[in-house]
Amino acid sequence: MKNGIYVLAIFCCGCSSVTVPDNYKYNEIQTSYFKIATWEKITDYSQPLKIYIEGDGYAFNASGRVSRNPTPHGTLMRELAFSDENANVVYMARPCQYVIDAKCVPDYWSTARFSPEAVQSQYEAIKHIIKGYPVTLIGFSGGAQIAGLVAVKYSDIHVAKLVTIAGNLDVKGWTDYHRLAPLDKSDDLRNYREQYLAFKQKHYVGENDDNIVPQITENFINNPSLIVKVKGASHNRGWKNAFSLLHSE
Repeated sequence: MKNGIYVLAIFCCGCSSVTVPDNYKYNEIQTSYFKIATWEKITDYSQPLKIYIEGDGYAFNASGRVSRNPTPHGTLMRELAFSDENANVVYMARPCQYVIDAKCVPDYWSTARFSPEAVQSQYEAIKHIIKGYPVTLIGFSGGAQIAGLVAVKYSDIHVAKLVTIAGNLDVKGWTDYHRLAPLDKSDDLRNYREQYLAFKQKHYVGENDDNIVPQITENFINNPSLIVKVKGASHNRGWKNAFSLLHSE
């Protein structure tokens, strides 16, 4: 795990680091557009395979300006993935997180965070990892949008289940709610809603989340039986009590 620790040491300066378990291997997957950083624990492909997809990371600084490096400061998805005792677990970063890549410009963690090339890169990385086996995709925040777009746009990926954590499933609904400028270089699951809802899925929303407010997810899914409201959870905090439920997905 020296490589994984080395990368964390470089790219988590100023953020909260998480100890990487010894049974996780760091890997950078070169795709058609971006290098995608992953930490992988794959022991038996006959067992279920789960990929945890990171959120938008440190996209904006405290002043509301686009950051220079989107590598996450929050630790939620790393803690969740690294504490999952299932046989096959992968933590997957988003484009430009944890890596140095000449193609990385701020558009790719702002207006183009869900662009066709960003989604294509995540798809290629997922395909490389799963080797044709079924996979459960677990997406946090904007990672939920990525997971959904991969599922609906690439039929050669066998997505057994989609799980979201404070997931941004409706980009226009989210930007409208917060009165933000549209992400005009990004795709939106709103355009594939019927296809998305055909997948087996479960959605965890934070009771106190003021970023992806529960109402946005509830309106998009329109099925209360698929939504779990986590008491006391905000967007990034208060989720540990739900870890056992999430690990069981």
